[in-house]
Amino acid sequence: MADESKAISERKRALRAKLKQARRLIPREERERVDAAIAAQLVATDAYAQASVVLTYLSFGSEIDTYGLIERAWADGKTVALPRCLEGTHQMEWYRIESFDGLRRSSIGVLEPMRDPAQQLAAVASADELAVVPGLTFDAQGYRLGYGGGYYDTFLAGFPGRSAGLCRICQLSRGLQAEGVIDAYDLPVNIVVTEGGVIEVS
Repeated sequence: MADESKAISERKRALRAKLKQARRLIPREERERVDAAIAAQLVATDAYAQASVVLTYLSFGSEIDTYGLIERAWADGKTVALPRCLEGTHQMEWYRIESFDGLRRSSIGVLEPMRDPAQQLAAVASADELAVVPGLTFDAQGYRLGYGGGYYDTFLAGFPGRSAGLCRICQLSRGLQAEGVIDAYDLPVNIVVTEGGVIEVS
């Protein structure tokens, strides 16, 4: 069992490096066009329409852009919250934001909200929430390859709402289980959103 776990970790590490390199090579203009189409696909879903709260990551580098999605959610009157990762754990805290001001860069380079008890949300308290989950790739079964921190797998294990993965078609996986990079801790999202449409995960 330990040997298999080590083998999965090594396969994940190799695939992450490959996917990051491929993502960096996508021209900025193409990324912007595709990412806008992905956001449009997401806001057209029932999962978005029925959510009063959107829990999302703030995009960094060549990740799928979420700034436009956040602004759309604000315009639609939804509460938006960003995560704050608790170092040394696999836990995240969620804080409501009403602008992009006041964010601070974490030790891994991403912008996070300040720790403010007045803005903290109990993100597992309600089913009318939509979690937008980051990933380097997703497949049609909703599985994802993340960045290795384990934060979102821990979060999804107790999350009662709907979850959505954003993925450019060029980085959609044919099957992560077949590639041998899925273990017992990896949990699928409910929908995978690409620029070409929405994949409902059974």
